[in-house]
Amino acid sequence: MSYITIADLEVFYRVGVSEEERAKPQRLLISADMKFDFSSAAVSGRIERTINYYEVSQWLLKFGERRQWKLIESLATDIAEKILSSFPVEGVTVEVKKFVIPEARYVSVCLTRERHVPHITKRSWWSWDWH
Repeated sequence: MSYITIADLEVFYRVGVSEEERAKPQRLLISADMKFDFSSAAVSGRIERTINYYEVSQWLLKFGERRQWKLIESLATDIAEKILSSFPVEGVTVEVKKFVIPEARYVSVCLTRERHVPHITKRSWWSWDWH
């Protein structure tokens, strides 16, 4: 399987348990590892046959506007679900890095979600049945 990765995209979202922490946007780094078979795009050279990573990155830059989260766990889940519902990926891994502990380089959460595809079984050599 192949992947398209956006690594450490710098965004400014309102995230934090306290209202004070959410009062203004803070710097986060977001990575999205999108599972997608881009072999058709590689052969054809056509962007319509792949995930337009520029489009995904622009969407991520705007995703936090007029929104806030208490937990980066909730943010990562929202991003993963939105990528799965908006782009033709088979799965996505999202990592969110937050810089709130001065003694640590960062704190992060990472989660993976897969698209649920109906199971295919072969009934005969000429037909396929979706379960």
